[in-house]
Parts: sequence; structure tokens; C-alpha cells
Amino acid sequence: MSVGLPGIEGQFSTILADPPWRFRNRTGKVAPEHGRLNRYQTLSLEEICDLPIANHATEPAHLYLWVPNALLPEGLQVLSAWGFEYKTNLIWYKTRKDGGPDGRGVGFYFRNVTEILLFGVRGRLRTEAPGRRQVNLIPHRKQEHSRKPRAFHELIEECSRGPYLELFAREAVPGWTQWGDELDTYMETRRVAPGYRGGIES
Repeated sequence: MSVGLPGIEGQFSTILADPPWRFRNRTGKVAPEHGRLNRYQTLSLEEICDLPIANHATEPAHLYLWVPNALLPEGLQVLSAWGFEYKTNLIWYKTRKDGGPDGRGVGFYFRNVTEILLFGVRGRLRTEAPGRRQVNLIPHRKQEHSRKPRAFHELIEECSRGPYLELFAREAVPGWTQWGDELDTYMETRRVAPGYRGGIES
């Protein structure tokens, strides 16, 4: 019998994941585990790759994987380790209230105002009709650290079929099965699956 994530039962046609990536430079302000900021606990690349995500994916299925710009190679490695083939990406263009680029972005070489959502497929499964009309640059205002716009959940619901599973979720979204220990970070928790508690086991 295949072993899955604690608290999650069944398989899902669409999976969205925002892993707690560990940066190489753990003292930089971009790093979640920066000593002064101490935002949240992270996982190594090996720990993320070893998560039994394939056991929760139907055949075929879609995967949407958030990855910081600096960790693009690691993101592609995780996507493959979870049993998906990279196809394309969506880019979140972080904006200010006036629509201009949010200059608070970080980076050692350039000021990052984008974040990448990798898209992979298990088996053969096209996006729904709205996806084939959707451009891959999505401008949206930046919010709290690591919080992703709700607009991406809505986009995924239009472009990929359910049921939907979100991993390392930080905000409860109706209609999704969600797994993570930070679901109450931004609003009251709903449909929480027990499991992740700062590591890969319950």
C-alpha cells in the first residue's frame, strides 16, 4: 500500500504547492530562516523531493509549483521528483497600488519583482479552454511575505480540473483540500487536513 501525506486521503487531478524552500544564503534577508526575521521553518531540497506527492496525483494530473527566481533549477528538480514533466510557467508580476513594479523585491544581482509558478503534467492532459487563452504574465499587488494572491487559485480552477489539493497552504480557500500548519496565518482556517507540523511528518 502506498504511503501518502499524513491526513490526506485520495488522489487529486490538480496540485498546487508552495514549499518552504531553503536558500543557500541563509543569512540574507530573502531567506525565510534569517536569524532576525525567523519567518518559518524550511525544508532541504532532499526533504522536499522525498515528499510522496505522486501518491496523491491522479493519472493524468497537473502540478503548479511556486519557486523563487534564485531556486529555479531546484524547482525543476522537485517537479521531476514528484513525477511531473515541466511544460511552461506562470509569472506573478508584483505591483504597487498604482500598477507599477513593487521595488521592495529582493535579490543579490537584480531587484526581483516576479515569482515563478512552474506548470507540469503527469501523463497527457491539456489545460481547459480558459487556460489556452490565458497569458502567462499575471500582475497583482504584493501582500505579506510569502502570501500568494487568491487570483492564482481562481486561475487554476478555470484552467485545470478538480479535485484540488494545496500543499503548504497559508490561507484557507473553499473547495480545496489543503495541507499545512500555517492555514490560519491570514484568515480563519477551513477544511484543514492535519499533518505538516514544521517537518515532513505529523
